Amino acid sequence: MKKLNLIMLMFFAFCFFGSKAQTYKADDVVGIWFNEEKTAKIQIFSEDNKYFGRIVWMKTPLDEETGKPKLDKNNPDESLRSRPRMNMIIMKNFVFDKDDEWESGSIYDPDSGKTYKCYMKFESQEKNQLNIRGYIGRAWMGLGRTSYWTKTTL
Repeated sequence: MKKLNLIMLMFFAFCFFGSKAQTYKADDVVGIWFNEEKTAKIQIFSEDNKYFGRIVWMKTPLDEETGKPKLDKNNPDESLRSRPRMNMIIMKNFVFDKDDEWESGSIYDPDSGKTYKCYMKFESQEKNQLNIRGYIGRAWMGLGRTSYWTKTTL
C-alpha cells in the first residue's frame, strides 16, 4: 500500500510540476528586433521550420575610415571579409522546442568575428522582449552573454 501511495504521489507531482502548457507559438519570434545597444535591427524569419536573423538596419551603416558600407572585416574567413554587414544573416538554424525556447542555433558577432552557440526565449507574456543567450560549450556552464532585444518596426 505504501508503494502505491508513493507512486500516486509521484504521478501527481509530475502532472502538477512536470508538465508545462506551451505558452508561445514557434512563429511568435518572427519580426524586427532592436539589439540591446540599439545599433542594429535584426529581422527574424522562418525558413523550413528553422529561424534565422538578418541585419536590416544599422545606426551607422558606413565605415568611418572609408565612408563606404561597413564590411565583415573581422571575419576569421578571409574570403568573407569583403561582404557587407547590411542584410548579413547573423542568426542561423534555431528550432522551437516544447519549453518555449528557440534553441540549437548560432549567432555571429560581426564586431568580433566570432560565432557562438545560442538560444532565445521571451522574457514575458507580452512577447516584446527577447532574451538572446550566446555561449561557449554548454548553455548551463555560464560561459556566455545574455542580450535583451526589443520588438520594433523597420
